[in-house]
Amino acid sequence: MKLWLLFATGTILCWGAYVPTIHHGQMAFEGKNKALWAFLFVGVAYFLVAVLVPAGYLVSSKAPSQLGNIPGIRASIIAGVLGALGALFIILAIKEGAKPLYVAPIVFCGAPIVNTFVSLIWKKLADPSAPLGTFHPMFFIGILLAAGGASLVLLYKPS
Repeated sequence: MKLWLLFATGTILCWGAYVPTIHHGQMAFEGKNKALWAFLFVGVAYFLVAVLVPAGYLVSSKAPSQLGNIPGIRASIIAGVLGALGALFIILAIKEGAKPLYVAPIVFCGAPIVNTFVSLIWKKLADPSAPLGTFHPMFFIGILLAAGGASLVLLYKPS
């Protein structure tokens, strides 16, 4: 098995468990701000995993500093903000009454479609003269199938 496939599978498992787990966390808190309490501790977890782990690795490996790499820093911070906002939006959707069983299929159907278009935009920004290529009709059928699949999951979810 390719190592990247193992990591991708880990992401599927983690992100697939995220929505019901954060819902469970929200429900464990009391009061009207329980969603924000849950998000606060999501942030603590992000700090522990996304700051301390790589910082420890980089220090121990004596990797050269990248603190002057402004484009890399800027893009990475934007990615972090997008990830954190996505988590916040999921938490707020649940706070407003959405059930995890509805939120996750919508998010995880729509996100890969958005990913494809954002990747195409980044490709074009990297090399404006490069053609994007042609869109095969099966690409659009895939989008419809993804949306249809999420709809079927929502319509026929276990009761």
